Amino acid sequence: MRYQISGKGMDVGDALQTHVKSELGETFEKYAGRPTDATVVFSRAAYEHICEATVHLSTGLTASATGRASEIYPAFEACREKMDKQLRRYKRRLKDHHRDRVDPVEFAGAPSYILAGTDGTDTEELEPDSLQPMIIAEMEMQVPTLSVGEAVMQMELSHAPLLVFRNEKSGGVNVVHRRDDGNIGWIDPAHSR
Repeated sequence: MRYQISGKGMDVGDALQTHVKSELGETFEKYAGRPTDATVVFSRAAYEHICEATVHLSTGLTASATGRASEIYPAFEACREKMDKQLRRYKRRLKDHHRDRVDPVEFAGAPSYILAGTDGTDTEELEPDSLQPMIIAEMEMQVPTLSVGEAVMQMELSHAPLLVFRNEKSGGVNVVHRRDDGNIGWIDPAHSR
C-alpha cells in the first residue's frame, strides 16, 4: 500500500508517519483487505489540528474521514476511529462487493467544469451579457460503473453530497444524492416516462 502523508504549513515528522502507517495498516487489514493507496493530510486551524484521510480500496471504492483535536496525535486517532467505524459498518457489503465483482470497477472519463458564480452582490445590477456561464476551470472526472447499492455505499463512505455513476444494469448515467430530509435520492433518466 502506498502512503502519502503530508502537512499543510507544518512539518510531519518520521514518528507520526510511522504511527499513521501502522495504525491505518491495522485498520485496513481488519476490514478492507487490500487498499491501494492512502492520502493523509494534517493541517492546523486556529487552536486545533485537523487530519483528513482518503483511502482508495482495490474494489474501486474510496473511503474518507476527518478528525479534529487540540493535539496532532488525537486528531489522527479521531480520524482513524471514524474511518474504522465506516469500514466496520460496511464490512459485509465490502466483502460481498469484492466477491460478486469478477472485474475491478470500470471508470470512464468525463469532462467536469467549474462555472463562475455570483459574488453575493445585488444580481439585478449585474445583468449578464449572455446566458452562457463563464467557465473558470476544466477538469477530467472519473465516472465509475456501479450498481445502485454500491453507488450509495461509495457516496456514504466518501461523505460526498452526491455521486454520478454509470448504472451497470442499464448502462445509463445515474445520480444518487443525499436529500435534505436525510434520505437518499436516486435519479435514473433511463426509466423516465
